[in-house]
Amino acid sequence: MPEPEIHLRPFRESDLEHLARFSTDPSFSEPFLWSGFRSPEGFRRRWNEDGFLESDPRLLVVAQPDDAAIGWVSWRQGVLGAQAGVLEIGALLFPEHRGQGIGTATQRMLVEYLFATSPIHRVWAWTGSDKVAEQKALVRCGFVREGMVRQAVFRDGEWHDSFIYGLLRHEL
Repeated sequence: MPEPEIHLRPFRESDLEHLARFSTDPSFSEPFLWSGFRSPEGFRRRWNEDGFLESDPRLLVVAQPDDAAIGWVSWRQGVLGAQAGVLEIGALLFPEHRGQGIGTATQRMLVEYLFATSPIHRVWAWTGSDKVAEQKALVRCGFVREGMVRQAVFRDGEWHDSFIYGLLRHEL
């Protein structure tokens, strides 16, 4: 499959409509990321404060060649330990852009960006044990499955296991 033509860029005000959709439309992030309704205004306040670039979680838009947003990526000091040199990453593609290899390319771009612009040593991600496509995308990017966290995520009325994947700078 040819590499998708995408790039990462900072959020623009016009992109906030997608965050509003994420906050109010369960079908936008189902079946894996829906965690209930949120105020879209929280995203607007955060964008006004720092454009999603100065405090955790940090966000960049995943965009097509015409700059149209098709998702976003995130990174932050990890919730499993906030040690220096370690970042947790994540990605969300709009439903109509999933299953086309874009997730793999997106995560690879984010990892390359983070290693090129910061002295980090390790990036990691966790994903639901039932998110097979995400697991495959992480492996294609060079991540190694390091373990399982039992019943770590509450979603759709149940507790679910998660897998942790990691990538060290020298493995990229």
